[in-house]
Amino acid sequence: MQELQVSDRRSVPAWPVVGTLAERELVRFFRQRNRVFGALGQPIIFWLLFGAGLRANDLGYAHFFPGTLVMILLFTAIFATISIIEDRREGFLQGVLVAPVPRWAMMLGKVLGGAAIAMLQGVVFLLLGWLAGVLGWYSGVLSTTPLAVVAALVLMLVISIALTALGFVIAWRMDSTQGFHAIMSVFLLPMWLLSGAFFPMDVGGWLGAIIRINPLTYGVAGLRHYLQNGGSAAAAGLPSLTACWLVSLAFAAVLLVAAWRIAATRSTADSL
Repeated sequence: MQELQVSDRRSVPAWPVVGTLAERELVRFFRQRNRVFGALGQPIIFWLLFGAGLRANDLGYAHFFPGTLVMILLFTAIFATISIIEDRREGFLQGVLVAPVPRWAMMLGKVLGGAAIAMLQGVVFLLLGWLAGVLGWYSGVLSTTPLAVVAALVLMLVISIALTALGFVIAWRMDSTQGFHAIMSVFLLPMWLLSGAFFPMDVGGWLGAIIRINPLTYGVAGLRHYLQNGGSAAAAGLPSLTACWLVSLAFAAVLLVAAWRIAATRSTADSL
């Protein structure tokens, strides 16, 4: 009987579980009207505020657009993983963990679902940026080739997966949303601020060193390449597109492995 149970456990396909859990994150998102309102309202608010406040800035609105886009991806992807804490409280996570499926399937389903929600908000903000350019608010954002826009969308997906996996790693061992918000304030927000979103990479000194070793810097720089330069030429002070892709892909891969490893480790919280 024990051998039969082990065989059954191994024979359960994992990829349908990945799709089901990812779909569950999206269904939960669309059923919570306040989250849908926030997902649509946040990009619009940032679009209006930045459009009104930064048009007269010396660097221009277009300079801050990629950093704002990454900020939207960061906050959405990270907050989507709060559902891990909620699922543990409700007992759903324990049910998934004892199911005859590998834990990497559970992890990947949660990460892909959260990344899809982040991409939804990012695409809305990207479309608003295009609309602002059409209205003549500024030039440079999305006044580029369709191929560069597609490449920017793929890079946004890589960044969303990396950030959602980071949120998964942080949320997995936590049992309170208050602790999660504390991590957001002292770690994730400075991570975004020091990604080149506001400070140029060639600022020099210790601040410049932190910006250069921050993996999120290369996601911001890559989007700046595509949305301001069309991906055709490197801007002064920015890393090359090759470096941006390599670091962003490595960032996502490392965090996916970290999320898989931490999910595969059993803890007392799994049975709470």
